[in-house]
Amino acid sequence: MSSAAVTMDGFPQERPAVNPWIIALAVTLATFMEVLDTSIANVSLPHIAGGLSAGVDESTWVLTSYLVSNAIVLPLSGWVSSIVGRKRFYMGCVALFTISSFLCGLAPNLATLIFFRVLQGAGGGGLQPSEQAILADTFPPAKRGMAFAVYGVAVVTAPALGPTLGGWITDNYTWRWIFFINIPVGIISLLLTSRLIHDPSFFRRRKLSETRIDYIGLGMIALGLGTLQVVLDKGQRDDWFDSHFILTLSIICVCSLLFVIWWEWRHKDPIIELHLFKERTFAMAYLLMFMLGFALLGSTLLLPLFMQTLLGYTAERAGMALTPGGLLIMAVLPFVGFLLSKYDARKLITFGLIMLSFSLFHMTGFDLSMDFSSVIMARVYQAIGMAFLFVPINTASYAFLPREKNNAASGLMNLARNIGGSVGISVVTTLLARRSQHHQTNMSAHLSAANPVLHNMLQGMTSALEARGFSAADAAHKAYGLIQGTLLRQASVLAYIDCFWLLGIVIMGMIPFVFLMKRPPASRSMAAH
Repeated sequence: MSSAAVTMDGFPQERPAVNPWIIALAVTLATFMEVLDTSIANVSLPHIAGGLSAGVDESTWVLTSYLVSNAIVLPLSGWVSSIVGRKRFYMGCVALFTISSFLCGLAPNLATLIFFRVLQGAGGGGLQPSEQAILADTFPPAKRGMAFAVYGVAVVTAPALGPTLGGWITDNYTWRWIFFINIPVGIISLLLTSRLIHDPSFFRRRKLSETRIDYIGLGMIALGLGTLQVVLDKGQRDDWFDSHFILTLSIICVCSLLFVIWWEWRHKDPIIELHLFKERTFAMAYLLMFMLGFALLGSTLLLPLFMQTLLGYTAERAGMALTPGGLLIMAVLPFVGFLLSKYDARKLITFGLIMLSFSLFHMTGFDLSMDFSSVIMARVYQAIGMAFLFVPINTASYAFLPREKNNAASGLMNLARNIGGSVGISVVTTLLARRSQHHQTNMSAHLSAANPVLHNMLQGMTSALEARGFSAADAAHKAYGLIQGTLLRQASVLAYIDCFWLLGIVIMGMIPFVFLMKRPPASRSMAAH
């Protein structure tokens, strides 16, 4: 007599040939490497520009090119897997990512580096959806929470570690090593995948000769998502719609994506399974994952920037302030996975949203005199909220879908987080610049010669500088400079606070959508004789 889990569609849950946790660790290794690469090059851009004799503005295409190709491949991964097989597709993505990483490190000029970054992004785009689908098929529904917790450690902590690790490597070695470090990880992942992972028996590959390739849908998806990423990445730098380039790309993006929705919804063999959104729980999980990416990457950008530009932290010290939060996520995620087997996922998501919004509202109390421990605690509060969101949302997204749709669902969910992150970064950078200018204007209006507070400050600063040996004229000039510097820093602090308010309000506004999700089914594990 033996027991086996039965899935919600009535088929027995297959038991992998090896311990499923070994499979989870094997596929998470490559995903961590890929997610890390989305942010590790950020702090190295000046070094890359200098090393390749390019302008800093031109070097930003090193980031944009990766994001564009990554976004295009994400929703296509399920469709491609159905043709070549999931294991082959996953190993092909790991191989492409590893080889292109090596070539990126050898790139002799910027154009070559951008080309190899496009290939690297294409390889990386298929890793996350494939891993999620592999985990969903390897673990029974009752244990998926714990499996996604392992995956969550990679996805949530890697964006925070990327800039710090990239800065350390660049400072101590050379920017080329931010790409070379992927090579041993990729080789190990390929070896483990080839030995441990197999396509499940219910996975049926479609013959390419019998598959009608939707070239129109494929082209419009690439055009729509590609232009969207360029607009989000370059919008603030080019002053948004005041730029003809950004305006033109925005029109192309909107028209392309609207056409994709109409075309793929009606197509008999769609590349993207838009009909999954007819399932209410999946649609709500998709929205929540988008907003999680929005808050995660938006705040991950703001916190190190605040510490380095306003508190005077080095990149290493800023990374140390974020590290306890990352360690807490790693500790809490398995606990959340355990709770998912006991409690309604909607309750955990609600708690996570409340905790995340609380942490963002707590950050609105930031000032220039805050100490190191206060920054750490702010990140710790945020980490708790993140941990209670990522795993339950992912688990809920698969709860009412047939297992043959796991690949398509994972591609869409990862696209939601990535696009949400790009939108979050774009929104906070724009808001930061605009609100900083707004606060500078308002505060400057109070800097008049008739203001007694300003007059007393100038007198005090001038006297102090004269006591240090400056002439009266130089002391007065430097005093005005100090006042201006103080104003700019205070205006920047207020702009950061505005960004934290926005993120907090948006996350709190997601709570009602949780209750639109269906009550998750009871444990699907049952004895089968």
